[in-house]
Amino acid sequence: METVVSILIFLVAVVVSGSLSRLLPLPVPLPLVQIALGALITDVTSLGVTLDPEIFFLLFLPPLLFLDGWRIPKEGLFRDKGTILELALGLVVFTVVLVGFFVNWMIPAMPLAVAFALAAIVSPTDPIAVSALASRVPIPNRMMHILEGESLLNDASGLVCMRFAVAAALTGQFSLTQAFGTFLWLAIGGIAIGVGVTWIVTKVKYWIARLVGEDTGAQILISLLIPFGAYLLAEHFHCSGILAAVAAGITMSYVEQSGHILAITRVRRSTVWDTVQFTANGIIFVLLGEQLPEIVNGATRVVRETGHHDPIWLLVYILAINLALGVLRFAWVWLSLRFTLFRASRQGYPVKIQTMRVVSCVSLAGVRGTITLAGVLTLPLSMPDWSPFPARDLAICLAAGVIVISLIVAGVGLPPLLKGLELPPETSHREEEDHARIAAAEAAIRAIERGQHDLSQGRTDADLYTSAGSRIMALYRQRIEGRSKKGAEADLVKKTEEVERQLRLAGLRAERDELYRIARARKLSDETVRRLVREIDLQETRFSAS
Repeated sequence: METVVSILIFLVAVVVSGSLSRLLPLPVPLPLVQIALGALITDVTSLGVTLDPEIFFLLFLPPLLFLDGWRIPKEGLFRDKGTILELALGLVVFTVVLVGFFVNWMIPAMPLAVAFALAAIVSPTDPIAVSALASRVPIPNRMMHILEGESLLNDASGLVCMRFAVAAALTGQFSLTQAFGTFLWLAIGGIAIGVGVTWIVTKVKYWIARLVGEDTGAQILISLLIPFGAYLLAEHFHCSGILAAVAAGITMSYVEQSGHILAITRVRRSTVWDTVQFTANGIIFVLLGEQLPEIVNGATRVVRETGHHDPIWLLVYILAINLALGVLRFAWVWLSLRFTLFRASRQGYPVKIQTMRVVSCVSLAGVRGTITLAGVLTLPLSMPDWSPFPARDLAICLAAGVIVISLIVAGVGLPPLLKGLELPPETSHREEEDHARIAAAEAAIRAIERGQHDLSQGRTDADLYTSAGSRIMALYRQRIEGRSKKGAEADLVKKTEEVERQLRLAGLRAERDELYRIARARKLSDETVRRLVREIDLQETRFSAS
């Protein structure tokens, strides 16, 4: 009963955090508000939540990584694959080695293997936190795509490095050759299992849907279970469950292009996954706040063991680690950008950009968040001989401090740096979109003509079908004509479409208001109101997103 009450309280805190973040006079990052609420819960209540690292890892990481892989723009991922790999793999290894030695030198009480584990944990970045911070000054699309791609891959590489470091801490042994072979097995096996699970599950559910029809609720539940299935199967075969979840998400984005599921399933499933993402991210930070007092007490004890009697050294350690991470990231991003510009100039594509501003923005955007927190909370509670895992509380406290400081620094520094920042423009997809819309409209006209002919065969009211088909085809022909124009005519069509969009939205809102007025007068059943309002909501969503 106490566990259920705790979960409900945490969920309420996640809900309240969103409203509080918007009500505050200054733009405070949402994760910081959630951490504060978690600390307040501990102060007011007597909840003492004990986290099992393995269960925590299983509950939160697979769905978050799966969703990242599912939704990340693949075109941007492949276009800037060189830059992304340099940041996601090279920078992670660079960070783990140098920051690991630095932490061990600064805090001798923390064993080198644990220092490497901490460095691996704080290496992944969180673009969700960055996009929330920069909501008032949007990040350029291409930069955001690079940050998203980096985050997707460095989640996996950082957590895999952490796994090796923890294993070394538990066994006291580390072999580079064995580690490389294990890494290949972890990576290749995890990716193969993630791809295989998603492909097999989707093929089976499509086959069942063809036989007995599609159940929207079942389809949504299957999508929620896939990342857990991929993760558990990979872990069973001692592969990387993290990479399996990422690979499952990427595979999902491709197999979904078959378009076999119903539109209503896609709409409802998207809403469910948005809720899962918001809830999982929020609960992780609320849990951090709830655990923070105990973590700080344990970390303070470890600091005293290092010979420092003043807990202020905790803040010194946190600031020093943040500074080291920032300097290393700045140096790596600068070298990576110079190399990218050099390759572009060699290929005859001279690019002029504000180098130092771009490097500074990408460096500050290296905010730590959900994955760092989830990873550090999975450090083992004890060694094989049941003695406490060395410096566990200190590592968790340092990682939490890195998250908080990186959020504050990015919140203060990013907006002024992003104002007026110019990057090379992304390839325009307007022409491709126009061709796609024309092709889709032509396919629709052909289908309507066939349907009109088939439905009106042998009927006395064939004129009704002809008239209805003509009206619908006229709308598609209007789209084809508008998208086929170029130059000034195309601009006029675009302006006309925007005016039509605004008028359609005004009409839809008026429809909904009138339906609610009729419902309040008890002249329409609740079921009918819900159905009609949902139709209007779907149309409004369509026109709002266009």
